[in-house]
Amino acid sequence: ATPPPTNYTLDLSNPADARILDPADFVTFLNNRVKVAGKTGNLGSNIIITKEKNTVALNADIPLSKRYLKYLTKKYLKKNNLRDWLRVVANNKNSFELRYFQVDNSEEAEE
Repeated sequence: ATPPPTNYTLDLSNPADARILDPADFVTFLNNRVKVAGKTGNLGSNIIITKEKNTVALNADIPLSKRYLKYLTKKYLKKNNLRDWLRVVANNKNSFELRYFQVDNSEEAEE
């Protein structure tokens, strides 16, 4: 029995609206970094990564863990020095969202 196709979506609208992150650049990064059978650049027709406005959709016919997608997203943020401002949050079973950290400045105000 073949496993059902895996569909993941990444919502990049927060940073993309602020022009911090370019979704097209992120798609290129994923295309270059996702490993199939232990090799990068081996996507073929098994994995299709598409961009629609500020969301990136990933459709895979082969097993691909959501954790791996989160790992790659965090790697991309680190590469672009955005890890200090953005976090990857699951907003439902098959999708992630990039959110800003909630900065609490109340302690600094007291001093």
